[in-house]
Amino acid sequence: MSRAFSVVLFACLGLIAADEPPGTIELFDGKTLDGWKKTPFYGADVVDVRVEDGAIVLPEGRSMSGVTSTREDLPKVDYELTYEAKRTAGNDFFAAATFPVGDGFVTLVNGGWGGNITGLSCLDGADASENQTTTGHRYKDDVWYRFRVRVTADAVRCWIDDKEVVKVDIRDRVLSTRIQVRASEPLGFATWESAGMVRKASLRPLAPAEVAENHVEEF
Repeated sequence: MSRAFSVVLFACLGLIAADEPPGTIELFDGKTLDGWKKTPFYGADVVDVRVEDGAIVLPEGRSMSGVTSTREDLPKVDYELTYEAKRTAGNDFFAAATFPVGDGFVTLVNGGWGGNITGLSCLDGADASENQTTTGHRYKDDVWYRFRVRVTADAVRCWIDDKEVVKVDIRDRVLSTRIQVRASEPLGFATWESAGMVRKASLRPLAPAEVAENHVEEF
């Protein structure tokens, strides 16, 4: 029996969700903070990170708030991270996602530097505001945005609501996180002087064809 046939069969029998790809890791159950811990950012106020209405609530901290995954089965390459997030107060990043890339980590900053910048921090020591991934994206308060991140050994690509905003070759690049968000490693979400909410966070392995598609040609 082939793997594909098995998935269809078990879905029909109601043993797995028909729309859930094999190997998907549901990072958030929509009800509790199981698998997460409040991020102990250095010098930050203690805030009431909690779950409401099926989402993780990240209150406005001074200067940060966040959650970090406690899972030990996270892949380092050849995976896709998806989540939805919205800003509820403030004017800076509201769900900056830090995630593993090989032996390093990097952060997708959403609306940093006063809400103007989206991009990866850091590439060769350069922040999202000063490297080739720097892009402007306008975020409205109380609007859910869909984020998708694909990581392979060659490249990192990111989408917001199906619009690709980051496409970068990471071969021979030094990847790192800013010291302020380092406590988010290996995987976490963080705010800066803003409040946000995160939901529907999941991670799945990429198929070989998807790994090949993630390749980025440098010009």
